Amino acid sequence: MCRKRALLATVLAPALMLLGAQAHAGAAKNKPEAVEQTTSRKATPTQRAEMRRADPLARAAFWGGEFETDSRDAEAGVALAQALRALGRYDDAAATVAKVLMAQPDNIDALLESARAQIARGQGFYAIDPARRAAALAPRDWRPQSLLGVAYEQAQRDDEASVAHRQAVALAPNEAVPTANYAMHLASQGDLAGAEAQLRRAAVMPASSIQIRQNLALVIGLQGRIAEAEKLARQDLPPESVANNLAWLRAATSKPGPAGQSRSWDAMKSGG
Repeated sequence: MCRKRALLATVLAPALMLLGAQAHAGAAKNKPEAVEQTTSRKATPTQRAEMRRADPLARAAFWGGEFETDSRDAEAGVALAQALRALGRYDDAAATVAKVLMAQPDNIDALLESARAQIARGQGFYAIDPARRAAALAPRDWRPQSLLGVAYEQAQRDDEASVAHRQAVALAPNEAVPTANYAMHLASQGDLAGAEAQLRRAAVMPASSIQIRQNLALVIGLQGRIAEAEKLARQDLPPESVANNLAWLRAATSKPGPAGQSRSWDAMKSGG
């Protein structure tokens, strides 16, 4: 099962695609050329760049329109899949990027997004093939290897997961994400001290994130150092969230034996 998750699940509303109604059908029939020009015009590169900074709902609507205008537009298809995945619409994201790959089977961005969508669905086995293909096309890119590591974990192929995670870290030793992913793999195998060491490395890297710091707090807390975990958690989370997380940690560490810890890891999973 995939265990690279922050402590708190975020519930996101589904994207809403708004369609314009034809209030005056007669007028529309009289101006078919104008309608065609309006619906087929694509956004400029500047507009696309600006939209990448928008929230997932706005991005889903924008890129959905772009992809509908031109189904051969791989950039639009991949961006739409990313937005849908951010909204929790994992099946739709996987289906969207599959359309891109039908036209461009060697598109690396699409292969990576396909792997991410399958992992987000909890279907890591089906992420292995696109991640492998991306790794073959870009052997110096750490991203396919890191995704392979997560995919192998979900497929319960832990030895292969370890190899892939280590390869990702070797390719990009100063990147936070592959180091953090490897750390959470170690934690899932019961090596909390090793996971803590890797997460501390990742936490001071330029591309570190709140999720990495909160996973560090999680690993520290699971070792029984609740006060230290609390101090770290309060750097990024509001008091009520910290209280919930501390309650979870106390319950997790009070359960005896590996079985209790395994159930705790399962309980913390929060989708993709």
